[in-house]
Amino acid sequence: MTEIKKVAIVNRGEIALRIIRTCKERGIRTVALFSEADAAAPHVLHADESILIGGASPAESYLNIPAVIEAVRQSGADTVHPGYGFLSENPGFAKACEEEGIRFAGPSPEVIALMGDKTRARQLVTSAGVACPPGSDKEAGGLEEASDTASSIGYPVLIKAAAGGGGKGMRIIRHPDELEQGLKSARSEAKGAFGDDRIFIEKYLEEPRHIEIQILADSYGNVVHLFERECSVQRRYQKVIEEAPSPLVDEELRKSMAETAILIAKLCRYEGAGTVEFLVDKQKNFYFLEMNTRLQVEHPVTELITGLDLVALQLDIAAGKKLPFSQTDLKINGHAIECRIYAEDPDNNFLPDTGLLNRHRVPGGPGVRMDAGIEERQSVTIHYDPMISKLSVHAATREQAIAKMIRALDEYEISGVRTTIPFCKFTMNERSFADGSYHTGFVKEIFENRQKAIPPELRPM
Repeated sequence: MTEIKKVAIVNRGEIALRIIRTCKERGIRTVALFSEADAAAPHVLHADESILIGGASPAESYLNIPAVIEAVRQSGADTVHPGYGFLSENPGFAKACEEEGIRFAGPSPEVIALMGDKTRARQLVTSAGVACPPGSDKEAGGLEEASDTASSIGYPVLIKAAAGGGGKGMRIIRHPDELEQGLKSARSEAKGAFGDDRIFIEKYLEEPRHIEIQILADSYGNVVHLFERECSVQRRYQKVIEEAPSPLVDEELRKSMAETAILIAKLCRYEGAGTVEFLVDKQKNFYFLEMNTRLQVEHPVTELITGLDLVALQLDIAAGKKLPFSQTDLKINGHAIECRIYAEDPDNNFLPDTGLLNRHRVPGGPGVRMDAGIEERQSVTIHYDPMISKLSVHAATREQAIAKMIRALDEYEISGVRTTIPFCKFTMNERSFADGSYHTGFVKEIFENRQKAIPPELRPM
């Protein structure tokens, strides 16, 4: 066990600030690694030290492994926290840290590589009897092989990037004549996003729920789960609203899914904070989707219902400490909801809307948490994800949490860019969300259909 004294944060925005705050509370010095575009960003100003690592584009900065390693070496940091996105699930980066004697706040390079490769991860879990959606356990080859696979499992099918996540390189194929173009576009997008154009094919489940289990594992073989999060409100296969616990999940399903998540963590000898994601069908059958070997964007809702600090626990595990609790110590306390506030236009297929935040007045009050990575009079740029903030609420019941979120969204004032706030308000007031019956088709089947019926001049700005 080695004490952590200085943490270099290889990220930006709200997650960099989130990590800095926990480090400050623990007396750990922080180093912000930043790009030219982020010279005046909040995370740079809040860190104890900061080092420029490159130009505005991620390839020149946050994804530039040699530049990042050199900056960490220069800073004297003993630990790197990668946050989420960028290099957080890059086994090459984790290996480079290992070779330099820098502690990486996450699992080993070997585990990142294993669970980051969707085909290898699928093979691992199916060998232990965990159900996956029907499909190929290896990379799809040419059109003929892909066509045979799709025909054998039946349309609609889902093309997925073997090395990716976050909805990149994914295509729903409903008819055989769509397959060839779908393969080409999925491979191209996967290559651009992950530098790897391998794809595989699995059965597309109609109206599934996207539910994930948060796990923690230390280096002594202790693994616990922190219950589930529901992530079914999505656009372009990317989450927009999450809640914990799920309105779908009963005690029996929770127990079964959690035991499966812990089994998977033990199978790959996981250490750190990780998330096992599942799809759940109408009959409450669940299927392994993937494992994210990092902190999730939506971790605040888990923190709110458990009272735990996941970043602090990541650092403790990285320092070689045992988990300070067992499964029986953990309980669900109330209900939490998170809305991701993006600079996007919900009325125009959620296209990013860059520009200057003329006003950014955030909500407050009991049970309201705000994780923001940008401040008033700063710009949302073209270089990075257009997330402005994450607005989370916590209350005793789900109904009270929804009411609290509606109040908080009404208080939230942003001008200068279009945002997802109107969409979040719509969702909170929509019947299928209120009664918990919604699924991953919510945006397309309910929001977009409702929007089409409203004349453009009457749609909310």
